[in-house]
Amino acid sequence: MLKLSVGDRFMYAFIYIFLTILGFVTFYPFWNSAVISFNNGMDTAMGGVTFWPRDFTLDNYRIVFKDSRLIDGFIISVLRTIVGTFLSILCTAIFAYGMSRKELLNKKYYMIICIITMYFSGGLIPYFLLIRELGMMDSFWVMVIPGVISVWNMIIFRTFFLGLPDGLEESAKIDGSTNWGVLFRIALPLSGPVIATLSLFTAVYHWNDWFTPSIFINKAELLPIQTKLQQILNSNIMSEQTSQMNSAAKAAMSRMKSNITTKSLSMATMMVATIPIMLVYPFVQKYFVKGVLIGSLKE
Repeated sequence: MLKLSVGDRFMYAFIYIFLTILGFVTFYPFWNSAVISFNNGMDTAMGGVTFWPRDFTLDNYRIVFKDSRLIDGFIISVLRTIVGTFLSILCTAIFAYGMSRKELLNKKYYMIICIITMYFSGGLIPYFLLIRELGMMDSFWVMVIPGVISVWNMIIFRTFFLGLPDGLEESAKIDGSTNWGVLFRIALPLSGPVIATLSLFTAVYHWNDWFTPSIFINKAELLPIQTKLQQILNSNIMSEQTSQMNSAAKAAMSRMKSNITTKSLSMATMMVATIPIMLVYPFVQKYFVKGVLIGSLKE
């Protein structure tokens, strides 16, 4: 067993202590939000709720799930995340593979055009008019098609494809494979870590996005859960503010009766919207590895 010097022990102790503190600082806000979501809202307003619920209750979650339309919103969110992520990764990978081809003429100019779109856009009003003219208003596809190509993800894919050994493509072409065959049989199977990482980022975007549906969708049955939760939260805030304007005493009595406050309801809403996508991380984490190409070419 290797003996460590005093300096090494001190360094290891410092690293472990630093990582422990960093992990606590990172995780505690989420844990405290979960604790508040399970605590009586009026009791939370008194302060002092830190690591455990002082007055445990499920009233906050009952308010959130009281609307049966949330189930439909959850289904829409799941469908949007799955379909949107699949189409985005597929189309972006195809686009990136084409941009990585050496025989592509004027590809530098194409890259400049793509990069310009990352920094400049027509603005919200022209974008709204475009979506309306394309007939995608009040459609499920308005949440999927406009974001099917990501220039940033394309650049990451393209960089990875450029790093693939030329021998892989040459051997495939000798065996009679086409560019499509090289892409789907060689390039994409070797892109496991890239696909996993970009799929996770894309899925998180689709799951968390509530702004796009709130602008382009008026049908309640097509709204994802994030947008519906935002509406529920806003409606409770507005009702509380209205009660305060009409009668402060009446609002206080109402809150005492329901044991619900805006803060406790906000924390419960955040938990409902966050936990499902967090459950995806453990299944994707194993694909974040390096050295996928080791052994792919033999001398």
